[in-house]
Amino acid sequence: MRTTEIRQKFLAFFESKGHQVVASSPLVPGNDPTIMFTVAGMVQFKDVFLGFDKRAYSRAATSQKCLRAGGKHNDLENVGYTARHHTFFEMLGNFSFGDYFKRDAIVYAWEFLTSPEWMGIPKEKLMATVYASDDEAYDIWHTVVGLPADKIVRIGDNKGAPYASDNFWAMGDTGPCGPCSEIFYDHGPSVAGGPPGSPDEDGDRFMEIWNNVFMQFNRDESGTLHPLPKPSVDTGMGLERISTVLQGVKSNYETDILAELVKAAARETGVPYTQDQPSLKVIADHIRACAFLVADGVMPSNEGRGYVLRRIIRRAIRHGYKLGQKGLFFSKLVADLARVMGDAYPQLVEGQARITAALKAEEEQFSRTLETGMSLLDKALEGGKTVLDGKTAFLLHSTYGFPIDLTADVCRERNVQVDMAGYEKELAEEQERGRAAGKFNAAANVEYSGADTAFEGYDKASSNAKVLALYKDGAAVTALNAGDEGVVVLDNTAFYAEGGGQVGDTGTLTAAGTLFNVTDTQKVKAAVFGHQGTLASGSLKIGDAVTATIDTSKRIATARNHSATHLLHAALRAVLGTHVQQKGSLVNSERTRFDFAHTQAVTAEELAKIEALVNREIALNHPVSATIMKQDDALKAGAMALFGEKYGDEVRVLKMGEFSTELCGGTHVQRTGDIGFFKIVSEGGVAAGIRRVEAVTGEGAVAFVQDMEREIKSATAFIGAQPGDLLGKLEKLHLEQKALEKELAKLKGKLAASAGDSLFEQAVDVNGVKVLAAQVDGADNNALREMVDKLKDKLGSAAIVLASVVDGKVALVAGVTADKTGSIKAGELVNFVAQQVGGKGGGRPDMAMAGGTNPAGLASALAGVADWVRSK
Repeated sequence: MRTTEIRQKFLAFFESKGHQVVASSPLVPGNDPTIMFTVAGMVQFKDVFLGFDKRAYSRAATSQKCLRAGGKHNDLENVGYTARHHTFFEMLGNFSFGDYFKRDAIVYAWEFLTSPEWMGIPKEKLMATVYASDDEAYDIWHTVVGLPADKIVRIGDNKGAPYASDNFWAMGDTGPCGPCSEIFYDHGPSVAGGPPGSPDEDGDRFMEIWNNVFMQFNRDESGTLHPLPKPSVDTGMGLERISTVLQGVKSNYETDILAELVKAAARETGVPYTQDQPSLKVIADHIRACAFLVADGVMPSNEGRGYVLRRIIRRAIRHGYKLGQKGLFFSKLVADLARVMGDAYPQLVEGQARITAALKAEEEQFSRTLETGMSLLDKALEGGKTVLDGKTAFLLHSTYGFPIDLTADVCRERNVQVDMAGYEKELAEEQERGRAAGKFNAAANVEYSGADTAFEGYDKASSNAKVLALYKDGAAVTALNAGDEGVVVLDNTAFYAEGGGQVGDTGTLTAAGTLFNVTDTQKVKAAVFGHQGTLASGSLKIGDAVTATIDTSKRIATARNHSATHLLHAALRAVLGTHVQQKGSLVNSERTRFDFAHTQAVTAEELAKIEALVNREIALNHPVSATIMKQDDALKAGAMALFGEKYGDEVRVLKMGEFSTELCGGTHVQRTGDIGFFKIVSEGGVAAGIRRVEAVTGEGAVAFVQDMEREIKSATAFIGAQPGDLLGKLEKLHLEQKALEKELAKLKGKLAASAGDSLFEQAVDVNGVKVLAAQVDGADNNALREMVDKLKDKLGSAAIVLASVVDGKVALVAGVTADKTGSIKAGELVNFVAQQVGGKGGGRPDMAMAGGTNPAGLASALAGVADWVRSK
């Protein structure tokens, strides 16, 4: 039975039992900071189990895509070396939210697995485990299902603590928990291993295929179990594992989908297909993980989920290299994956080009350094070393992009340990250097334990406030005097503290005879604002009353740019696709800078559409409304949460008509028309898979366009074009320039031929080799190369160095005839001269080039060429 059919039958079975079939959620969990990736089918129902979310159904069934490759849930090291470990896998699951419990869950599982109508697995091939004290589950298996007693194993607390058991599940140290019952398939005595609970349970003979989790209790902080008012069921069956059973194979990698990917990996790496090669299985597994991550909006980067993706890609590339494939291969497997899994996951087909481009870019980047890094690692392990020092491991990471687990992977294959303590020491020192070099933020370096600051800046430009704390040079003080630089904390303020990409406000704090110029506003703590600046006159003491007034012109300009950023984000998604996700932003009074996930340059046509779309929404003059909502409610209503932002239980939802809805705590215009005019000024790449758009609005946009217009008019006048015919005139000048360049090239050729004739006579014989070293005035690199080629033809066996000086820089070209390159290398010859004129260079044995910055040394350098050749 093919994997696709198994998936469909599972969902159809539970739909026939009154379950709502729910689509797989993304690999990136929504609004769950406790996990990096979706690691199980229950993740999307976590709030339902906790009682925070209500659904219209009490039974559900899913085929959930999962990833275990980072943090607590990490199978990466085992992938490729065992029969059933994966980074990406699919989990079939059925769930009961306070509806049915143990009896129905067990009976459903047994019926689906053994009924000829469904899976038809022979009953004698199955056995079950239960928690040691769960008599209820044991009795259901024995008396209701009819499983023999010798096929039911009680598993107690086998992990060293009460309720720490393979058969007791918990969401955490406290909270919902309960016993579970696992179902195992027996591959038979031909496979090594014993039943669960036995000393040989780690073998492959008995394979767990289904786990029924019975959420029965709530565990408090003392460890006491309290019965839940509505016990629930969470089950999971690995699709790859049940496919192994039903397709009569011993390894997940032999099942139809994964076998096709292993074959594709063999094809692209140029090795024979075999199931005995771990590297092929690593590549087959990793293409699924990487492609699905990119499809769900994750891009390779140096932090968070993007770093996990980068690690997986680089691990796959390293295994290709290990098989002898040093060219591009990994990204080519996306087409194979889309073919075998595209029916179930259309996003693979729809996003095939984008996914391929993202993986190819990362592959190209890493392939350039892989060979050098591997050579360094090989050298470091020479002589039978058993430990790789931490400094080398860190050098591989920091210079060659080898994640530490990739280095450890290579070392493990060679029975070498990595000095992790030394690596961590090097890493900590590097991080400390990075922090020291970072931007100094006075507010972030003070200690504060007082009341929060009330922010009044959404509808006020000025606040009457009291000084709560003062800091000078990072230390708390009771007063600031004229000329002092410091940080002022107020009980309330109209000043916006930097956050969400928006810069902090500037302005003044004033009282009788006192003026404090605020140059920046930063958060001391989450809700405590530090006003940074200089006391221009008077004094400030704790408890003083001041008037805090923002620079309204800057605030208004910043608000225009911030609101335009929201419209830009929506327009990018509308034009480029919903894969676009914010990866960073900076909004100030001058412009907006917006970074986003996209694998290729945005075309001029696309930029024009984006710009027009934003200006259309500005012209429609939508009201800009802000509403405080529960975060879950906001996300369900379609609000976008922005990359890298942390939100509380209650969030501020900013809405601009029906075009843009985002979570945002920044300051904004009242209507989109207040933005005035939007103009994109640049677009480019800032990292692999990350693009950046910069734009201006309002008066800044008008000034930008006026500057462009003045420049165009000046250019039109300068080249003598008529108004409106600048492009035509430029095209004409371009054609004329090309014609002149061709004529110049002809003249240079004639010059080279003429110069070659005169230089021919200057060659001297050195041990049977014609040696010529001369300076040719007015010749560029191309002319020098042409002269060298002609002279080699004329001189026979020869070594030649020609030089010229242009604008104070030395250009050098060396040539050696083919019969002499065994003893005289053009690269070495040109470097001999270059080193004497402040430069260096290189090239082929028969032709090489160099440059220098010291023309004064050229004559003596050329004079020494004959002796240098004589020494060879």
